[in-house]
Amino acid sequence: MRVVIADDVMLIRSGIARLLGDTGIEVIGEAADADELLRLVALGKPDAAIVDIRMPPTHTDEGLVAARQIRERYPDTAVVVLSQYVESRYAQRLLADQPGGVGYLLKERVSDIAVLVDALRRVADGECVLDPTIVARLMRRRRPDSPLTQLTSRERDILALMAEGRSNSAIAGELHISERTVEAACAHLFRKLQLEPSADVNRRVLAVLTALRG
Repeated sequence: MRVVIADDVMLIRSGIARLLGDTGIEVIGEAADADELLRLVALGKPDAAIVDIRMPPTHTDEGLVAARQIRERYPDTAVVVLSQYVESRYAQRLLADQPGGVGYLLKERVSDIAVLVDALRRVADGECVLDPTIVARLMRRRRPDSPLTQLTSRERDILALMAEGRSNSAIAGELHISERTVEAACAHLFRKLQLEPSADVNRRVLAVLTALRG
């Protein structure tokens, strides 16, 4: 896998690059701002980009804007955005246009490089991955008319783990149930959310997008 890293703090960029290199992932470029990030993606066509949300010049949402541009202009490049803060509205904006191939993690997760590597591989496969802290907040905040109110407690637990990018086998292990039970629950969940089988869409990604919308 080939990736680029964008963060205005050199020590963070270099640290992530070194840790990823140790796992066999090739870092083909590092950027300190959004413009340099977009240039590196255009030139290198990486499999994924790791992007800090807050970058120069205003340190607000430059990274988020760049991430959405990457997904629009270079659909073969997945994106994992990193944030120091729990900002569920940023996650909603990120997944609004193209929910597949994106991830949103808190920076503290990067201390466990296995979490970042797993997220990179999942988004590169077209999935979406959300930080567990953000998922927990989203699942607690539901509108009265939300389709999520139709889900059972078990189905909401499964959807939350799905939003974290967990596979069916990982969900089964976390909830101490069989993988077949997870598969059956997913089928019920998809029906309740009116997500019909289709070769053109990833129902897991659409289910997570439904959770984001509340």
